[in-house]
Amino acid sequence: MKKLQKETYSAEETKALGEILGQKAEADMVFLLDGDLGAGKTTLTQGIARGLGISRHVTSPTFTIHKVYQGRLVLHHIDAYRLEGISQDLGFDEVLEDGGLTVMEWSAFTPELIPANYLRIAIRLKDDDNRVFEFEAHGEAYEKLLEEIA
Repeated sequence: MKKLQKETYSAEETKALGEILGQKAEADMVFLLDGDLGAGKTTLTQGIARGLGISRHVTSPTFTIHKVYQGRLVLHHIDAYRLEGISQDLGFDEVLEDGGLTVMEWSAFTPELIPANYLRIAIRLKDDDNRVFEFEAHGEAYEKLLEEIA
């Protein structure tokens, strides 16, 4: 398991980091974003979308749970915050293997959806604009991705 830490000092730097991730993303990749409310999960996802060539404005799927955006790869943006303890099949396992990129916020609430290979991104807010991103690669493709963004 490869690890990497990066720091950003503004929302635009966070989006730029996400844009690089979006540019490097491959089909069927899964990025798990974990961090407190306001840590920057959606801001990072906005950058990922930009890196995938998505021009639509990306917003948090907190109430809809799942939003889909069309770009170089389909972006599945899932917010699992309200899924804690739900045992019904919502079809997300199929989304993880449809050739797109899945970005899942609050993945701790749906451990059964986490595949064997993924990139975990823990985000820690240091102050208003300063964030620390801790990347943890699970799988060869994700280790390669971290080497490319290091």
